[in-house]
Amino acid sequence: MNSNHVLFDTKVIERKSFPYYFDYGKIVSTLQEKLMEEVGIDFFLYSDEDTSNEIWNILEEDLKEVSSEIQLISHIYKEGETKTISSNHTDKTMELIVKPRIENGLYYYPNYQVALAKLKIYQSDGEATRDLIFAKNDACLVSFLKYVLKRKRDYIKNYVTIFTDTEDGVETEIDSITTLVSREDVFLEESLKREIYRSIDEFFSESSEFFKLYDIPYKRGILLYGKPGNGKTTLVKSIASSINAPVAYWQITEFTSSYTIKEVFKSVLKLTPLVLVIEDIDSMPSSVRSVFLNVLDGATSKEGIFIIGTTNYPEKIDPALMNRSGRFDRAYEIKVPTKELRYQYLVKKNISRILSEEQIQNVVDSTKDFSYAQLNELYTSIALEWHYEQKVDIARLCTDLKALQHKQQKQAWDRELAESSIGFSRFSDD
Repeated sequence: MNSNHVLFDTKVIERKSFPYYFDYGKIVSTLQEKLMEEVGIDFFLYSDEDTSNEIWNILEEDLKEVSSEIQLISHIYKEGETKTISSNHTDKTMELIVKPRIENGLYYYPNYQVALAKLKIYQSDGEATRDLIFAKNDACLVSFLKYVLKRKRDYIKNYVTIFTDTEDGVETEIDSITTLVSREDVFLEESLKREIYRSIDEFFSESSEFFKLYDIPYKRGILLYGKPGNGKTTLVKSIASSINAPVAYWQITEFTSSYTIKEVFKSVLKLTPLVLVIEDIDSMPSSVRSVFLNVLDGATSKEGIFIIGTTNYPEKIDPALMNRSGRFDRAYEIKVPTKELRYQYLVKKNISRILSEEQIQNVVDSTKDFSYAQLNELYTSIALEWHYEQKVDIARLCTDLKALQHKQQKQAWDRELAESSIGFSRFSDD
């Protein structure tokens, strides 16, 4: 590096003059010297304001998979931790994992001539962390960033990316899909089910030929509404399990702001085409409603994004969200299951192991207006009673659940609907 372009150099200044910079600069220059010694390249140091989350996510994933793309050049502190103990929880087991630690390591990608390190600087008043990105030149770094985005898109197809709005901004978490839901596990009226899946499949077809052929903008939004427990979440899970594309969930909270809205869309646009699920969209704070609508209306803000919004309270959704093309194109009511669907659902649960066909029909007839969640609870109660007593009082179990349903409606649903609504509400103060 040309010394004529450097104002300060830790080799020629005293520590007492710039104590923090001296510690930082000394370690950085030592890492650069180590890289020169090991790979023979005089690296430049880069700042990253846009893709740092992706870079470190991919580094962690590459270390987890022991990828041949990456090499450990050296640990930074001899006394520092070199590995991390973590756990992986599934539905039935917990697996303990020992994995390399990103902090305290100098890692190198030889194919891209890029090195990475998370540097901790220890001082009397605490510690600070700096993300260090070294590259031979700009072209090498750009090539590496392309690898990062492609790599992330490929591996997160097996995960769900969760965005949660917090007081400090958007928190991002990646969760593995532990319970796969097939399309056969979704119980809807056949015509509705076919229309939703057809729309999804066409959007994520390899060529996107349909949108080019008919000159349709490559973006789509659907709204799923209906009472809780009738399969909206199951439908979304089945979509996540059955498409070859990333899926992201956005958790709206009281901390949702204009900043978090723009940050979420900025993040997902890097990974398109993908599904963005916005659950309980009616909870969007009214103070940022216009910002959200403007983002949906943007010419490129939704390109390649299939948005699925869900709500249990469609009456709280402002008509402005629905009455303009390009926001949500279609709204689908997920209704309580019909008699035929209740029968199919119980048969799928293999209730015939416990009840005769006549008893199953009796259950179906006695569960009018039951949601799938209530049917599932009824099945559990039937199984428990049969397991311990070898007999089942169907009438009593159905009556108990109906009484609970009525109580919940009176104490929760009716009160909720009577209160001033929030978010996209025609009754809101603004």
